[in-house]
Amino acid sequence: MTVHPKLQRAFEQGRALKIISGLNNFDVDRVAATVKAADLGGASFIDIAADVNLVQMARKLTNLPICVSAVEPEKFVAAVAAGANLIEIGNFDSFYAQGRRFEAEEVLALTRETRSLLPHITLSVTVPHILELDRQVQLAVDLVKVGADIIQTEGGTSAKPVHAGVLGLIEKAAPTLAAAYEISRAVSVPVLCASGISSVTAPLAIAAGASGVGVGTAINQLNSEIAMVAAVRSLVEAMAAVSRSPLYV
Repeated sequence: MTVHPKLQRAFEQGRALKIISGLNNFDVDRVAATVKAADLGGASFIDIAADVNLVQMARKLTNLPICVSAVEPEKFVAAVAAGANLIEIGNFDSFYAQGRRFEAEEVLALTRETRSLLPHITLSVTVPHILELDRQVQLAVDLVKVGADIIQTEGGTSAKPVHAGVLGLIEKAAPTLAAAYEISRAVSVPVLCASGISSVTAPLAIAAGASGVGVGTAINQLNSEIAMVAAVRSLVEAMAAVSRSPLYV
């Protein structure tokens, strides 16, 4: 599978930064603000809901690669036709509060169905953090076998930080960092570490073996575009300061 050249370079350098507006975010103004912040701040690509109108709007605002997220494979077809560059089965975090779980078998089935509909598009798939870590690793291996080009980790919604400040940020990122560490050693495709990541923990994700990070809430819930741009730039700078090498060889 051919990954967008800009993304390919970013993944190889351990500098891929995806800014996520949210799978259930269809507010045009909020999504537009997130897209503009990602563009101006120096992100590698954006992740928006798999909606034709949002894709068309984003395409007018940026030349960054556009990823669309959904858990219904049929939604990807129209979004790709509208100009999306890659697709993501995931953003499961937004469903957990509703009691909706995604087990390994369902994620595999969604991946197979998506691949049958769109055999040539770059496909990212999230590994649910509700699975035990060894099961996450096995699912990641299985997903690559059925066509996933990128594996994304998650876990921020399950973390229960007990400290404020930097220590709290590290505690919040611990589940997704652990998954990125283990999965990156089991698959040969890029691993994107997402959910609960900040400028403090983005470098830890890269050092742990991830090829990039995905950040959503830390950007899209800010109240001004200036603050959003500044937050994206802070992430870019933090990632630029870390070595691509894993914690140890």
